[in-house]
Amino acid sequence: MPRITAEARLQSLFGCRKDMFYRVLSNDRIDWLRILRHVNKKLAVNIAARSDAKDTGHPTCMIVDDTDMPKTGRKGEMLCHVLTADSDPEGSWWPNLVGPGKLIDTQKYFVICANVLGSACGSSGPASTNPNTGRPYYFDFPKVTVRDTVRAFDLLRQHLGIERIDILIGTSMGGFMSFEWVEMCPGLFGKIFFIATGARVTPWLAGFNAASRLALLADPTFKEHRDLKGGMEGLKAARAIALLTYRCEEGLFKQNEDSDDTVFAGKVGSYYRHQTSKFVKDWDAYSYLYVCDEVDSNNVGRGRGGVAKALSQIKADCTFVCMSSDEMFPPEDMRPLSEMIPGSRYHQIETPYGHDGFLIETAAIADILRPALG
Repeated sequence: MPRITAEARLQSLFGCRKDMFYRVLSNDRIDWLRILRHVNKKLAVNIAARSDAKDTGHPTCMIVDDTDMPKTGRKGEMLCHVLTADSDPEGSWWPNLVGPGKLIDTQKYFVICANVLGSACGSSGPASTNPNTGRPYYFDFPKVTVRDTVRAFDLLRQHLGIERIDILIGTSMGGFMSFEWVEMCPGLFGKIFFIATGARVTPWLAGFNAASRLALLADPTFKEHRDLKGGMEGLKAARAIALLTYRCEEGLFKQNEDSDDTVFAGKVGSYYRHQTSKFVKDWDAYSYLYVCDEVDSNNVGRGRGGVAKALSQIKADCTFVCMSSDEMFPPEDMRPLSEMIPGSRYHQIETPYGHDGFLIETAAIADILRPALG
């Protein structure tokens, strides 16, 4: 057997030559602890995927992630996430539902979650390095649609060798992708949960996205795009606009009312400054612009004869879960969608937290999901 050199091994593993590999290793801007944690986590999943647990008869659970995992031919479930969330529901946005011993038990089910194209959380987007310039793509990155992301998700599914997804869970923007995916691959899914979502972008939501773009463009550093810190003040303003859509008056403003002796109201402003300052630590303005555009592309009925006709063709077992005070996807929008899919079910969770209710009312959501998970 011919001897394989260290350089050949590096090139096969990482797709680069030895000198480039060592330059990456010596880059002090790379968070190696985070990378090691990620690699170890994926290694554990790989081991589980190869174990005899896949033959226990339990349904497997898939929350899609852009990982290099083996092709197993296993069934799975998929969870598609919200606009600015990452692919870590266990540690980030659904910790009460996903994780060891939780309802979506990562020690029992096969769970994968993927970042959407264009986002700042790991998948390709405007912050990715353009190989032609060595700098971020910025505005040279092509616009991305919901359908583009779903095609990427399905390529991942094929790469993993997953032939069937037992349960597809789509929350908020993830619901957009769930509608699209079941239309593209109608025989792939067993059960589907559409949670706090819609099948087509509404003028109301598109209007808030338009206001967010104006906020970004009002920051001169955004258009200069000297680095990924460009547009930070505009991003804070855009995020503040978005926050208005996530809560309703009862769930946000009444909880932040100032005392009767206050001259200038300040509690809500303080809340907004805190939330927006925290947000810009993880996101750049360019990625935010692209995901806003992606939201505006949402229309499952485009090229399919309209939303009603498209949904009427769905044969999967579907459940809709609506937040009673959600102003983005209100009951008067979600209930009619459920009636367009033959045999679907509709649940409404009473909550004062608006759209954010699907992140907060996890006990009520668990009660709805539990029968499907056995």
